[in-house]
Amino acid sequence: MKDVRAPLARVKGLGSAKDGTSHFWYQRLTALALIPLVLWVGYSLASLPVDYETLSAFIRQPAVAIGLILLVIMVFYHSQLGLQVVIEDYVSSHAIRAFMIILCGFLNLILAVAGVVAILKILFEA
Repeated sequence: MKDVRAPLARVKGLGSAKDGTSHFWYQRLTALALIPLVLWVGYSLASLPVDYETLSAFIRQPAVAIGLILLVIMVFYHSQLGLQVVIEDYVSSHAIRAFMIILCGFLNLILAVAGVVAILKILFEA
């Protein structure tokens, strides 16, 4: 079968979408990073009593706060990658597809920032 890509694309090894493979790998890597983070948070929260003082004391530990911030960032980045694929696959109108991808990006960014700010607020409480 003849390779119909442009010479520069053949040299760079890029397909027609230019970034599909990296998008695929970022989604897989974030999923792998989420496995230990979610297990750690799930186990930690299940073993703690559910009251504000205990949970805020838990979050005030620097290692815990860093882990929670990593979890929030990874969850929303992974969410953005997954939603983008779903939108690209199932929304046929180019204008609506572009709008929805941008909207999902902004919503994921806003939610990630809100989560990080909430963790930092608890971390730096008096």
